[in-house]
Amino acid sequence: MPKISIIIINYNAEKTIGSCLNSVLTQSWHKKEIIIIDNASTDRSLEILKTNFSSVKIIKNTENFGYSKAANQGIRETDGDFVMIMNPDIVLEPDYIEKILECAEKHPKTGAFSGKLLKYNFELGIKTNIFDSTGLYCYRNRRIIDRGQGLKDFGQYENEEEVFGVTGAAPIYRREALEMVKINDEYFDEDFFMYKEDIDLTWRMRLFGWSSYYVPKAVSYHGRGTGVLKRFTHWEVAKNRRRLSRFQKSLAYRNQRLMQIKNEMPKNFIKDALQIFVKEFLILGYIVVREPYLLSSVYELLKTIPKAIKKRKIIMNRKIASQESMQKWFQS
Repeated sequence: MPKISIIIINYNAEKTIGSCLNSVLTQSWHKKEIIIIDNASTDRSLEILKTNFSSVKIIKNTENFGYSKAANQGIRETDGDFVMIMNPDIVLEPDYIEKILECAEKHPKTGAFSGKLLKYNFELGIKTNIFDSTGLYCYRNRRIIDRGQGLKDFGQYENEEEVFGVTGAAPIYRREALEMVKINDEYFDEDFFMYKEDIDLTWRMRLFGWSSYYVPKAVSYHGRGTGVLKRFTHWEVAKNRRRLSRFQKSLAYRNQRLMQIKNEMPKNFIKDALQIFVKEFLILGYIVVREPYLLSSVYELLKTIPKAIKKRKIIMNRKIASQESMQKWFQS
């Protein structure tokens, strides 16, 4: 029976952390260790943890290190054969881990797994049948979405199948894969701070020969502070941007481009160049007209590109995937 290390990254999650931890502690898979990385929370979440979950190991950071650095910190502090990184607004069904690890046993060259994520309404304390994620889907223009997000579950995503990647809300990674793909001793890219680091990791895993799997029998629920929204069209994306803070928009813009610089393969880029450039032109035009404050993100991107290029060289020298095997994941 393999051991799983469960790492919960907490930041001011007093309203959700109790439900999250209770769902972890009642998992049917017993060979596990649990660690909480707290990114200098200022609410009552630490008090709740000390009072109600005193047996759980907590590492308190003196500042907010962001998702990437905190996740790396947790991975280094644990030794499980599998590693689960959790947001504190996740509620798991009791057999979530068991179902994932059953799939992992069948697919030894799969490095990342995720179950069916549905929306959880923490205000009402109820589960819903609205999809949060059923794996990641990548368009040819390199826009990446959570499959099904915002749609009702009518049984349309019931196949256990390979996907482009998995979202970072409740993924389970094979430690062997994490060790193989780390760059400069970082599993998640710490230059990202937060946002897109999960996609960057699973894209890199593909380049290194590791696949990602969606396991629908493993069910969990996600609060998702930014909302479970439909983002399939440009109009839906633009309409829902008002829910995001300037900080979130800035990091998302910069990190998407850093991720492409690091992981893109030349022939695939050339093949999809028209779609990519049209998307970039439209986004830049939108920023200039509607969100000019994000022009500072372009400057931040330019400053970070040299580091991304150095990482790209390491990735491209070590990759084993062919350009043809990668191209099939960039779809219409």
